[in-house]
Formats: sequence, C-alpha cells, structure tokens
Amino acid sequence: MYPTQPPQVPPQGPPQQPFPPQAPAPTPYPTQPPSPSGVPVDYLNQIAPQAPKRPMFTFGIKQLLMIGAALVILVIILAVVVGSITGGKKEPLERLSTRLTATQSVVSAAQPNLKSSELRSLNSNLNLYMTNTNRDIAEPLKAAGITTKNLSKSIVASESTTALSARLEDARLNAVFDRTYAREMAYQLGTLMTLMNQTYKTTSSTSLKTFLKTAYDNLKPTQESFANFNAAD
Repeated sequence: MYPTQPPQVPPQGPPQQPFPPQAPAPTPYPTQPPSPSGVPVDYLNQIAPQAPKRPMFTFGIKQLLMIGAALVILVIILAVVVGSITGGKKEPLERLSTRLTATQSVVSAAQPNLKSSELRSLNSNLNLYMTNTNRDIAEPLKAAGITTKNLSKSIVASESTTALSARLEDARLNAVFDRTYAREMAYQLGTLMTLMNQTYKTTSSTSLKTFLKTAYDNLKPTQESFANFNAAD
C-alpha cells in the first residue's frame, strides 16, 4: 500500500486588496439662483439699461462764467499791450507835429517885434519853412493813423510854449527882444532837430525817413544862423 499522502494545499497568492476607494466627486461651483421669473440673472443684467457714463469734463454755469471772465481779462490785457506798442511808435511823430505847430506860433508872433533887419529876414524864412513842413508832415501822419485832431492831450500840454512866450514878452518890455529871441529860437530849433533825428532812427517807414531827412537838412542852416546872431541892442 502506498503511504498515505498528506493532502495537497494549493498555494496561496498575495492577499487581495479591497476595491480602491473612489475619488470624492468635485464640489460643483455655485450657480446663480434663478430669478423668480425663471430667467437667468446674467441675461437680465445684459438686457438691463446701462447707467449713462459721466463725461470727462462737465461745466456748470459757475465754471462757464469764470472761463468767460478769464477770457475777457485776457483780451483786455492783449489790447493794452498792443495799444502800448502802437502808441510807443506814434508818440515821437505826434510830438514832432505838435512841436512844429507850437514853434510856428511863436515865430509868427515874434515877427512884428523884431528890430534887426537881418533877424526879420531870417525869421521870415523860418516862418515859411514852418508852413511848408507842417504841410508836408500831413502825409506821414496820415500813414501812421494820426491826425491833428486826435493828438495826445498830454503831448500837446508838454509842448506848450506858454513859458517861452512869457520870457519873450519880458524881453520886449526890457528892450532886449532881438537878442533873447535869437537865443531862445536857436535852442527851440535845436530840440526840434534832435527830435527829428530820434524819430528818424526809430521809424521803419521809408516815406517818413525821407521827410525827416529833408526837414532836418533844410532847418540846420537856419538854426545855426540864429545861434550865431549878434544883436546890436
């Protein structure tokens, strides 16, 4: 008899693992609750009227008034500046015209009081020169927008010959008129020539330069004659 065989035990494999745990389901994103009418809120937001955008610059009445006032002030300042520049260019010519007129009035008034025949002839020629020069200056004045009716009152006042006329009257009463008149007129014509020269240097007008040069050259011999006059009285 065969020996009794021990019962065969089948090999056991590795212990089986239980089913792997399932991954937890992801938490769903919250969704917007439906509106009471059942229409999604996003759709309602899209079709809802949008609030008007506020413009970048808004001006009220007060701001507009302030801007208007600033513009008016700016225009006034510009007008003053332009007027000053223009007036500065006109001033020498206005003064020259005024001085010519004032000087001629003294020349005309002095003629009957002159005793020296030489001085009477010289003064008569000067009076003719003044008449022609006052006539010829009218065109340069017009080109500069100046008329004898709108001359500056301050310039007219500063060119007054009242004090000169008073000195000449005293000289007449003291019987030294010729000597005094020759001296005073030499000085007056000298200032006139200086003003002509200054105006010539500052103006850019060709016609005015021509007038001034002619007037200066014609007056120079007369001024020198008055300066060199020796009265007998």
